[in-house]
Amino acid sequence: MIQTIADLDRIRAECHHLVTSRSLAAAGAAVVPIPGADIVADIGLLANMLPAISQRFELDHESVDKLPPDVAQRVLVVAASLGNNVIGRMVTRKLAVAILRRVGKRVAAASVAKYVPVLGSAIAATIGFGAMKLAGNAHVEDCYRTARALIDDPGRAVARTAGAAK
Repeated sequence: MIQTIADLDRIRAECHHLVTSRSLAAAGAAVVPIPGADIVADIGLLANMLPAISQRFELDHESVDKLPPDVAQRVLVVAASLGNNVIGRMVTRKLAVAILRRVGKRVAAASVAKYVPVLGSAIAATIGFGAMKLAGNAHVEDCYRTARALIDDPGRAVARTAGAAK
């Protein structure tokens, strides 16, 4: 479990960098003139990026399963209160599609923009970049707030000590 705010801030910065690089890849996929290619790429990028972010914050499915039950429950409650259904869970392509639906208007606009002569590809790339950045950064911030709540929670030390004593 992440112990300090400094470590948490460092992980947050690393994850924002990861989101930016994956958003650039989404922008590149949006330029491809094949209908739907960008959506397929976005689903793949999200299905890989979101678990990577969760793992860096130690909030992925495997890490949460290893926590004492009361701490794991707290993680899921905090995540649910943020409206995040990715933290502590397996990320499937179906879940990635559901997340893309949240930014669906942008993704649809990017697909349509490809057909505009000359500027269409640039518009599609910009929209694709923005949609991926929005979804990724939202997950980073949800993970940050969840991990921060665990660090700030004074009851956590008791739970950690009880877990270590077993």
